[in-house]
Amino acid sequence: MRRFLIATTACGVLIAACTIASAVVLAGIVARVITDPASRSVGELSTPIAILLALWVFRALAQWRQGRLGQHGASAVIADLSDQVLTTATSLPPRQLAAHRDEAAVVITRGLDGLRVYFTTYLPSLFLAAVLTPATAVVIAFYDWKSALIVTIALPLIPVFMVLIGLATADRSAAALAAMATLQSRLLDLVAGLPTLRALGRTGGAAARIAELGAAHRRSAMATMRIAFLSALVLELLATLGVALVAVGVGMRLVYGEMTLSAGLTALLLAPEVFWPLRRVGAAFHSAQDGKTAVQAAFRFIDTAEPPGAGTLGVPGDSVTVEVDDPELTAGPGRVTVLTGPNGIGKSTLLQAILGLDRPTEGGIRINGVEVAELDPQQWWPKVAWLAQRPVLIPGTVQENLELFGPLPDLRSACRAACFDEVLATLPDGLQTVIGRGGVGLSLGQRQRLGLVRVLGSAAPLLLFDEPTAHLDGPTEARVLDAITRRAADGATVLVVGHRDPILEIGDAVVRMGGARVAP
Repeated sequence: MRRFLIATTACGVLIAACTIASAVVLAGIVARVITDPASRSVGELSTPIAILLALWVFRALAQWRQGRLGQHGASAVIADLSDQVLTTATSLPPRQLAAHRDEAAVVITRGLDGLRVYFTTYLPSLFLAAVLTPATAVVIAFYDWKSALIVTIALPLIPVFMVLIGLATADRSAAALAAMATLQSRLLDLVAGLPTLRALGRTGGAAARIAELGAAHRRSAMATMRIAFLSALVLELLATLGVALVAVGVGMRLVYGEMTLSAGLTALLLAPEVFWPLRRVGAAFHSAQDGKTAVQAAFRFIDTAEPPGAGTLGVPGDSVTVEVDDPELTAGPGRVTVLTGPNGIGKSTLLQAILGLDRPTEGGIRINGVEVAELDPQQWWPKVAWLAQRPVLIPGTVQENLELFGPLPDLRSACRAACFDEVLATLPDGLQTVIGRGGVGLSLGQRQRLGLVRVLGSAAPLLLFDEPTAHLDGPTEARVLDAITRRAADGATVLVVGHRDPILEIGDAVVRMGGARVAP
């Protein structure tokens, strides 16, 4: 970033130098042609014309280079910030991530794109204004101090109006970002739930709510655009009046012979260049404001979130034994440990804490005698297969979803164990059938079976199941529970969360959260 700023500033200095020099040279050429008819021959003007063309070429090249630097700088910063937001998001506990999911998604997918305008247009214009505007005013003062005085009086009005306009648009940009986040979240939820809404005859209510959110976002965006157009009108008016005053003063003094034609033309040519960078900054300010608002949201998300620290140790041994202090339980190889208790008491959170995704509320969790917090997640997670309450499904083929966490040693046997072979027989393209976001295209029971395939087909020594038979009928539930007990008999450590009698019956040990062990 520092190199980009330095290079952009250097390009701005070169552009300013070429702009001022070309105005001086052009004024000299025109003055010679008008006041000295003998010097109108091409031979005598070839040198200054060549210098003028060279200055224009150098300025064009400097502007092209500055544009490329702006694109590279914007891409690098956007990629870096997106990476930081994603890293923070993936390190958060699931509950905390759910609270910030919509904000992080909008910042990454759309908000940070506004930074491209900031780096490619606004920031170069700001550097150019910092260099070209004062340098041009100094050169005008050298040729005509009265024109420089007019410019100096008119010039401060532009930054004052820019500050006032910036204060007015900052809140509107934040409101537009929040409205966009809400609208995007509602739209995704609506698209995912359309079949259910149609079945219940409730599509009208959702459409009305989406229309209301869309209207709120449109009003916010149009209000910002209205301020942008009015501010552009004010800035253009101030710049035009400033140049007009300079032109009138120069014209009057030329008529009365109080200044040379060369000096007057130089002042006239340079007067617009004094205001042009600030006008460009004002025009780009509103486009860049959305990006700055998104950056503030990104930094706020990164700074306020506190991802759990990751350890560096590996898991000793090939098998896995889990020891938990609260509730007191020990899950070892060859055994099925069932964790039960009322809803909301923290059973799913405990599984997440065993994975290292969350911190235990009380006590400690040890894996083969090592605290989970001290384990390196990249070494620990390959030893665990986890079925969450809602299996993670991505847009793609069924096979891609089955192998989302890595290839399965025996996919066919895993599908039979989870009764997913029956599902595959009904799909039009079998394993190559394409499903949507969250498993759209599959029923809840089919999604559950797909998630079971990934766990039952994994070679991991620790299997975690969170309500594994949810959305399954009785015969399918019996087959799945039998497959789970077989995995334990083969030497895996199995920890199951459930409360229904069939699940409790397969447990070698049943632990009730908030109570005592209820089975040996």
